[in-house]
Amino acid sequence: MPPRVLAIAAHPDDIEYVMAGALLRLADLGWETHYCNLATGSGGSLEMDGPTTSRVRLEEAREAARRLGAVFHPPIADDMEVIYSVPLLRKVAALVREVNPSIVLTHSPQDYMEDHTETCRLAVTASFCKHVPNFISDPRLPRAEGDVTVYHAMPHGLCGPLHEPVTPDFYVETTAVIDRKLEALKAHQSQQNWLAASQGMNSYLQAMIDSSAENGRRSGRFQYAEGWRRHLHYGFSLTAVDPLRELLAADQPAV
Repeated sequence: MPPRVLAIAAHPDDIEYVMAGALLRLADLGWETHYCNLATGSGGSLEMDGPTTSRVRLEEAREAARRLGAVFHPPIADDMEVIYSVPLLRKVAALVREVNPSIVLTHSPQDYMEDHTETCRLAVTASFCKHVPNFISDPRLPRAEGDVTVYHAMPHGLCGPLHEPVTPDFYVETTAVIDRKLEALKAHQSQQNWLAASQGMNSYLQAMIDSSAENGRRSGRFQYAEGWRRHLHYGFSLTAVDPLRELLAADQPAV
């Protein structure tokens, strides 16, 4: 059985912006990739009502996962309802136990909106609960064996919500997969008008390219890149394993 990586993000298109490069590169190394947005994307439209927006964005996310070659897992809450709570934690814990990944990719603990930061908290605790037999998941699944390493992507704008700098532990070069990353992002066609009006992104596609290029510039070595930080290993793995760096950034020393 190949090793598995699970990307847990907030909204449809978040994975494509900040995590898909690492997913694609791991897939090219033979890893089984899994894709989950916890939120439906219900708030992401100025033209459609919430249920219609959710349906459209669900199909877009399924198509994006298909383009990435990843196994799709459905959302569990509407936008702005991703709250760090026991009911949602039980659902995310079930997802982690079902997939039993060696690597979990998720949002930065510091980001510009609460859906992102709450998703991060849920992903981290659910990964911790992977090994805890007395925590009851929904649906109920037994604890899963094996180490899991959690990595945090760079936040939107490459800084925290109070403009504080966020420095990654290492960079994953995405130059060779940037076109595939872009094709996956293109699946989210409904977001062009919404992001232009709500966040000033005249082109949501160009915004991803620009952020990837800025990460590449900051790396000092790559044209395009993603920045990553490793969560402390206590409770997740017996030793301070660092598989993403070892596989994709072995030439970059630990910080």
